[in-house]
Amino acid sequence: MTRYLRFDSAAAAPAVTDPIEAALGLRAKGRMEDALDLLARAGGGSQDTWNLRGDIQFELGRVQEAAESYGAAIGAGPHSMHALRNLALCHFRLSQWEAAAGAYRDVLARESHRDDARLGLGACLLHLSRTEEALACFEQCWSQTSRARAEFGKAAALQVLRRFDQAEAAYERALTADPRLDEALSNLIAMSMEVFDLSRIHRYALRLLDILPHSPIALQALTLVALERREFEEAAYYLGRFQEHPHATAPGEDAGEAIEYRLSQDVVARLTQMLGHRQVPSHRILRSARPAEPGDAGRGEAGWKQ
Repeated sequence: MTRYLRFDSAAAAPAVTDPIEAALGLRAKGRMEDALDLLARAGGGSQDTWNLRGDIQFELGRVQEAAESYGAAIGAGPHSMHALRNLALCHFRLSQWEAAAGAYRDVLARESHRDDARLGLGACLLHLSRTEEALACFEQCWSQTSRARAEFGKAAALQVLRRFDQAEAAYERALTADPRLDEALSNLIAMSMEVFDLSRIHRYALRLLDILPHSPIALQALTLVALERREFEEAAYYLGRFQEHPHATAPGEDAGEAIEYRLSQDVVARLTQMLGHRQVPSHRILRSARPAEPGDAGRGEAGWKQ
């Protein structure tokens, strides 16, 4: 009897008995879109399916779709903490501060020990200009793993409240916990700019430069200090370095609002000559309109001038 081999697709593709397991396999191979297509074709709306869809969409940067999937997971059965935590994160990434704060509160109502949710809630409250509430939220953080971000959050809130001595101490505690927390040094420079304390600007800018050698914030700050001190060779050195890397902004160095520092024609001519006739524009020192958010070396001076 003659036997015939079949090459049709039905014979080639085995039936998918567990779409979640199959989707996880595709995801592990980097085939994210195929995994999403498989889950969509499988139909059904189990909590695990919606959670996995949300996870893959989030990894693909499709944050709004991920939020919808996590919302569907929450509606598909008993509360999924995975879905609730990630829904809060999606709202945060989408700058939906009220929705994110509500989701973080829901997380804390069920898992009061979670400092990551407390940090997220505090950051949302800062964005909503509810600074005292944010400060109280950061102060409730207790875990060692959250220490640096909690101190950073407290410092940012204190900075907004213009309690500069306390803010500086909190930033220093954050830096003790995480010496490479460049956002803390950027905020300390911004805070020093507010009272135009050249000594502090110089000290914190040098520390930031140790972490980020091409930091525009640090290089511009050091240029300003040198100009104020009439140290033109040093000013030209830092300005030259800034012009070589004008866009080397780190994630924590939000350009934000700019303070324009105008130079006299004589100073512009002098710097231009020192820089080999490269153009010297009116100098701009960048700082955030409000401190960057989450997430003790001695000062030397007696206190902050306000």
